[in-house]
Amino acid sequence: MKCKLSDICVFRKGKVDVSKLTLKTYISTENMLPNKGGVTEASSLPTVQLTQEYKKGDILVSNIRPYFKKIWQAKCDGGCSNDVLVFQGNSNIDGDFLYYILANDDFFAYSMATSKGTKMPRGDKTSIMQYEVPIFDIDTQRKIASVLRSLDEKIELNSTINNNLEEQLSALFVNMFGHSIDSLDNSDIKLGDLIESVDNRGKTPPLSDEPTDYPIIDVRALSSNSRIIDYTNCTKYVSKETYNNWFRSGHPKEYDILISTVGSLAEMKIFLGTIGCIAQNVVGFRTKDISPLYLYQYLNYIKNDLVAYNIGSVQPSIKVTHIIKHSIYVASKEDIEIFDSIARNITKKIFANCQENEALKQMRDTLLPKLMSGEFDVSNIKI
Repeated sequence: MKCKLSDICVFRKGKVDVSKLTLKTYISTENMLPNKGGVTEASSLPTVQLTQEYKKGDILVSNIRPYFKKIWQAKCDGGCSNDVLVFQGNSNIDGDFLYYILANDDFFAYSMATSKGTKMPRGDKTSIMQYEVPIFDIDTQRKIASVLRSLDEKIELNSTINNNLEEQLSALFVNMFGHSIDSLDNSDIKLGDLIESVDNRGKTPPLSDEPTDYPIIDVRALSSNSRIIDYTNCTKYVSKETYNNWFRSGHPKEYDILISTVGSLAEMKIFLGTIGCIAQNVVGFRTKDISPLYLYQYLNYIKNDLVAYNIGSVQPSIKVTHIIKHSIYVASKEDIEIFDSIARNITKKIFANCQENEALKQMRDTLLPKLMSGEFDVSNIKI
């Protein structure tokens, strides 16, 4: 049996004073991560006095471009922009179960199919509430949610471990080289002197209509918390033919440094994948005679200096020809080798966790519709 979404939840309508919010409790479409990746800290608070409120346990879904699959179950009270839908469950629905109803790819496909607009499609709130959902007793709801939640908790644990490892690596870099970099006035060594090649296509290749094994690494794919590219943030693809023939010069190699040149400036990632295409507004640096991990940490450390090269007015933008002239401090060969040895071990652990998370997400998204349809029996699960 099925019911309509409106039978189990409503859109929360309350308002909250912006003065009571922080960057951690304000949610907008900008700081919601695609592919069910949760949220990051906001870059700023809105200038209005009041905004949409949410409560702990509510489900927040970005209503712009539903195909990005931005969703988060609130861990605290807070406020969000009007472009974020806030679902409040009724008393007859388990909160975690409601989250997985809305996290189902079928829901996002339905929201997209009933959306309005072409360039910036928005979900239609009336149609969304007509979405049909399965009916289960509360005990079965909790069992289904517990199966899926166990996978998400492992994903979250891996992400937490990665964040901790990244903080350790950054702290090590600052401790070893921070003072010398801060004391650098000028140097004959420029960033361009340490780069073997600069890969910048200047345009994105023809896209495939369906997902393939050949993802486009665009600015969005560089915007996750992890300093290594998480392929689940790659939402565009090219065909095998395009990858092999048309776009060969845009293929990054292992340990290339990828950096965005527009939007949220100076977003950087280390490429440790085996397949990927660099998109427009992403540039790839391949180092020579120096550890790419040293240079990567260096560029992150001076990120504000890179942002200062902004030449955009409406949209922030930097030119590669400007930043490769930036002065660089090169530490002793011995110190760089020590740092590189530690950094490679940590980076490989981070990448392994990213790979495991990709497998866990695929497992979760495969199980979810089967559990919701009743295809998998959960009656023997104990919680």
